[in-house]
Amino acid sequence: MFYSSTASPFGDLMSAESPLVPLRSGHYAKAINFDNAATTPPLKAVLEEILQLAPWYASVHRGSGYASQFVSHYYEAAREMIATFVGADLNHDTVIFVKNTTEAINKAAYLLATAGNQQVVLTTTMEHHSNDLPWRRDFKVDHIHLTPEGRLSLEDLEQKLKQYQGQVRLVAVTGASNVTGYKNPIYDIAALCHRYGTEIFVDGAQLMAHAPMDMLPQDHPCHIDYLAFSSHKMYAPFGIGVLIGPQKSFTKTPPHLSGGGTVDLVTEQEVFWNQLPHREEAGSPNFMGVAALVAAMKALRRMGLKGIEAYEHHLMAYALEGLQEIPGITLYSDPMPLSEKVSIIPFNLEGMNYDQLERILAMEGGVSLRTGCFCAQPYVQQLLGICPKEMEERMKDPTLPRPGMVRVSFGCYNTFEEIDRFITLLNHIARYPKEYTLHYQHVPDYFYQQP
Repeated sequence: MFYSSTASPFGDLMSAESPLVPLRSGHYAKAINFDNAATTPPLKAVLEEILQLAPWYASVHRGSGYASQFVSHYYEAAREMIATFVGADLNHDTVIFVKNTTEAINKAAYLLATAGNQQVVLTTTMEHHSNDLPWRRDFKVDHIHLTPEGRLSLEDLEQKLKQYQGQVRLVAVTGASNVTGYKNPIYDIAALCHRYGTEIFVDGAQLMAHAPMDMLPQDHPCHIDYLAFSSHKMYAPFGIGVLIGPQKSFTKTPPHLSGGGTVDLVTEQEVFWNQLPHREEAGSPNFMGVAALVAAMKALRRMGLKGIEAYEHHLMAYALEGLQEIPGITLYSDPMPLSEKVSIIPFNLEGMNYDQLERILAMEGGVSLRTGCFCAQPYVQQLLGICPKEMEERMKDPTLPRPGMVRVSFGCYNTFEEIDRFITLLNHIARYPKEYTLHYQHVPDYFYQQP
């Protein structure tokens, strides 16, 4: 299985070529990063923007000098850029900067919980823990049923919306699963939410760098009410995340975090809070993080997200073709149609512990991927067919194996040649496991050394 092109059409936009990494053999190999669902390397345009702006770095909103005024203007203009990128309306919505998607969802859960008396949040067991646990703290959470393949059931969603008869504050779903890559039908979900008098919250962390995103106009029946995402999954790993939602939803309570930047006036007796979005951005703003995100969005727009999505679908189809030829491979997501997925493939290899396989791939071939439950334990348990009673037994006995699987996730810079290397090595491991298990019986730590 060899493809005629060895280079990605987007590869020259990355900040650097893959580094050489040490192998157990003592040789070096070009690193292969198939862990893009966790985080992505920076684009060249991102680093160039950071270097260009570094001499002008100053306090945002905290000075009258030229540099401070410059970065303050840039910081605020970034909100307009982000709103345009996702189709938000700043006459109605607000763009709030946070550290990451997890903080965005925690902030939304706090603000929405204390702002009203509707106490039910509907979510799914396919969610990242960050789009499940924060809602559990302040709401009654009910999980929408999944199909046997692990997809959201629209029929059960509608049944639950009828069941709670207007008590649902929010339906919180992922735009794309970080385990299976399934894209949820967010516009169909939005239409159902609005029909039954509630709103939709989309965790866009796995979606934003892989497919176009449009929140749609306010009066559209499929409008997305809330959106959260992180820059570090969008080729801009400089510590910024975004929460977007209706302005009216975030002004009914005191800020989630209080301190510098959140207030207009403070006396010993009273506090007068700042206006949105500044009341929700406590502490010194992360200007460099915002600049990195803006640069990444501009680059992704130039590259074309539809083109990125199509290329990554080709990568995924090519990898699936190779994986299905390997003996003992079990895939945990429906491979078709690829248009309903982002570029993530979960699998296990019969007779090989997933952690052990991860180390073998890293130390024999320089392949980096992710194993375990990917912060989505209920979903992985369901995909593996582990019932709640069995999980209770495993929790009581630490000697029993923890459930998990192997995840390959592609970025726009990955290549068919990298997939060939990965498949060739994995095929050899599957056919001759004893050649490897002797060296990796105890899953040794990787031997780090100075590059």
